Amino acid sequence: MAAKLKTGDKVIVLAGKYKGKTGQILQVFPAKRKAIVENVNVAVRHTKQSQNNPGGLVEKQMPIDLSNIALLDSNNAATRVGFRFNDNEKKVRYAKTTGDEI
Repeated sequence: MAAKLKTGDKVIVLAGKYKGKTGQILQVFPAKRKAIVENVNVAVRHTKQSQNNPGGLVEKQMPIDLSNIALLDSNNAATRVGFRFNDNEKKVRYAKTTGDEI
């Protein structure tokens, strides 16, 4: 399956605790169908002190399911992603709402 969402894409959360928040994709896990979005689904973890780590409470960004996020188009609205071939016969992604290439 082709990757509809990639690292660096600006997305909006469609469902869940963080519904309506926007952010940039930091990492994608295609096999698990999850992605890490900045400032979304942040958990607090307790870490033990070590020589390299001061320890204490550390905020960690957790993955969110790909079905709960959507790409933002040029109008800052959620859109679906489609594929087509451009003039150079190269496969490109495009926003279905506006028709613009991503």
